[in-house]
Amino acid sequence: MQLISRAIRQGEFEDKYGKRGNQFSPNGMPTYSIPFEIHNAPEGTQSFAVVLEDKDAITASGFVWIHWLIADLTRTSLEENESISATDFVQGANSWASVLGQFDLTEASYYGGMAPPNCRHRYELIVYALDCKLNLAQGFRFNDLHFAMQGHILTQASIMGTYDV
Repeated sequence: MQLISRAIRQGEFEDKYGKRGNQFSPNGMPTYSIPFEIHNAPEGTQSFAVVLEDKDAITASGFVWIHWLIADLTRTSLEENESISATDFVQGANSWASVLGQFDLTEASYYGGMAPPNCRHRYELIVYALDCKLNLAQGFRFNDLHFAMQGHILTQASIMGTYDV
């Protein structure tokens, strides 16, 4: 399986997908989501799960920051900014929900763009081909996705890009 995204140019995510963009939630979370395409999914794929994560966030927040969670995606491409309008897949809560008192699960259950506070961070988009749908509820957490996928992952693919302060 292969994964590509027009959002990454020469190894970097374009400004519009993060804090230098121009679309934000009411509490300031960047919401202009990245496009991507999945190619050569294995036979038997019933759905895809998607995770966009920032392991470099550990240096600032103390944990891996989850920017986007998707379950039950049945198509092989997303256009940019579909996170706020698409209804044919389920989205989980991103780590913006961990900013206590500022973001609730409803606001954080969409794409939450890149906003590194301290240095250039690497962002990894991981797509899992699954042999079933997971039937998770909107606002699920990463651990819900992780455990629901166990025994159902046919393969996975990932791409990485950076975003600077």
